Amino acid sequence: MKMQTMKMIAKRIVVLNVLATLSFSAFAQSSYIQGNLPRVQTQKAEEKSYFDPKDLTSNYVSWGINPENPSGINLLEAWKKFKKKKEIVVAVVDTGIDPIHPFLEKNIFVESGKVDENNFGVDFSIGKRVKGAPIDQHGHGTHVSGIIKSIYPDVKILALKYYNPSASGMDNLNSTVEALRYAVDNNVDVINYSGGGPEAAVEELRILKEAERKGILVVAAAGNEESNIDDKRKAYFPASYGLKNIITVTAHDEDLKILSSSNYGRTSVDIFAPGYRIKSSLQNGRAGYLTGTSQATAFVTGVAALIKSQYPALSTEKIKEIIKLSAKKESSMEGKCATGGRLDAAKAMALASQYAGESEMPNRQLATNDKPAKKEEGKIIYRIAN
Repeated sequence: MKMQTMKMIAKRIVVLNVLATLSFSAFAQSSYIQGNLPRVQTQKAEEKSYFDPKDLTSNYVSWGINPENPSGINLLEAWKKFKKKKEIVVAVVDTGIDPIHPFLEKNIFVESGKVDENNFGVDFSIGKRVKGAPIDQHGHGTHVSGIIKSIYPDVKILALKYYNPSASGMDNLNSTVEALRYAVDNNVDVINYSGGGPEAAVEELRILKEAERKGILVVAAAGNEESNIDDKRKAYFPASYGLKNIITVTAHDEDLKILSSSNYGRTSVDIFAPGYRIKSSLQNGRAGYLTGTSQATAFVTGVAALIKSQYPALSTEKIKEIIKLSAKKESSMEGKCATGGRLDAAKAMALASQYAGESEMPNRQLATNDKPAKKEEGKIIYRIAN
């Protein structure tokens, strides 16, 4: 009796196992027919970003790169298209840099030696103490550098200081020329110059023409004088030199309106970029807000560096054309710049791919407004007094 009972239990276990196997097989076959099981295999993998998307909302960055802000430059999509192929050096001709800022210290570039407290750029300003230590006592240069880094995290920044608040306009201009000459002689990839003045300078023009000959891109601020710089009497230099290698940038706010302080011009200005209450790095390890075409200029420089890094064979003129053709048109910007639009990093990267021959070329076409409070202004620094 006991043996018979054991046989019945064993038989039941076998039957249950067979039923379970058949049931699972039937489920699997049914699911396969309905397209359920292969879902993991056939689902398209999400496109990954080259850089960490968390960096787009760090404590040192602005609404201009936030992927949730429709007024931004569409940077996350650009990062998804990006692959680094070349190290890019951007010369920032400005007020210097904070060399130990946590957001910037890994991006500092020097032509020779190692980066240290006496070697983190070049100081051309009047009254400098250590030529290799362009310490930023103003904040403007550190802020501009932070914007560029926020767009291209691997950028190398060559800090070239020209500004001394106690110097005359002419002295600051002479220092500017020396800084530009250094950048051109050392064949940097891009020059960011978020400054200028109302008068042209023969030597400055000569250096920038040499940059044009060498294929060095110069991104220049349109200025903060509330003027139409198409009018030669209101020109702003170096933005108004009209060279093929200069991109001139003006500023918009989160409502996609031109800042009341910003210069503009249907032919003299190329493109808009974010420029109102832009958060970025400031000296002494801080973060803070500045407003102006200085900030807008740095956005364009960052995108130009991205393009140049992935497509190093593209000429300066082609990169300028790509940035202009990819501008996103806005009715509020029509007639205020040559493109009638604003910076779009993703479209620029996609168009660069086409120019580089990585995809088929399409038909191409040209691509509250209160003056900010004084404490928020990223005022363009005059080289020559009015």
